[in-house]
Amino acid sequence: MACRPLFDIRTAVMTPIKVLTVDDHPLLREGIAAVLGNQADLDVVGEASNGYEAVERCRALTPDIVLMDLELPDMSGIEVIVAIRTALPQTHVIVLTAHGSAAHILRALNAGAAGYLLKDGLRKELVDTIRRVHAGHRGISPAVAQRIVEYQAGDTLTERELDVLMSVAAGNSNKIVADTLSISEETVKSHVRSILSKLGANGRTHAVTIAVKRGLIGL
Repeated sequence: MACRPLFDIRTAVMTPIKVLTVDDHPLLREGIAAVLGNQADLDVVGEASNGYEAVERCRALTPDIVLMDLELPDMSGIEVIVAIRTALPQTHVIVLTAHGSAAHILRALNAGAAGYLLKDGLRKELVDTIRRVHAGHRGISPAVAQRIVEYQAGDTLTERELDVLMSVAAGNSNKIVADTLSISEETVKSHVRSILSKLGANGRTHAVTIAVKRGLIGL
């Protein structure tokens, strides 16, 4: 008796990739839905306008991919990435943001994001990136990859030094930086000295200017 094949590609039903969009701008969510709606293998199953709603929707809808902005009204995008990845390890997060600094990129990737795209390049790269990430690969746009390369080519600041530098860039004194990061003022001063040395800066303002030009931080 002939054996019946276990799988016949002619009769197989493709399961669409389930996508959830997270952004506080309705027009952007509508635009993403319009772009993805033309793809037979992609299905926008829901949307959220803030971090808490994003986590709740993820739990209820178990999307394969979450497209998420880093600027949300209630939580930081980094916090949301961690929350989603902790609750649903099988769900992959692709960051969609206007922030292209190395600090934002590295924090998002270290938090568990599988992809990072800048909003000005969405239409060209979004669909391919979703498919790539769903297949188990990293989804990083060429512009983002270039900023990582430029950052790594120089004297690399540690994550804590980036924290200090971003707080300094906000105009905070050493005491406020120390209180914000729960470290001592002496530790802040030590980090600042290291930052100035690595960047070849002659002062705090100069260090911030250099870091912004290199894409290490955004203002």
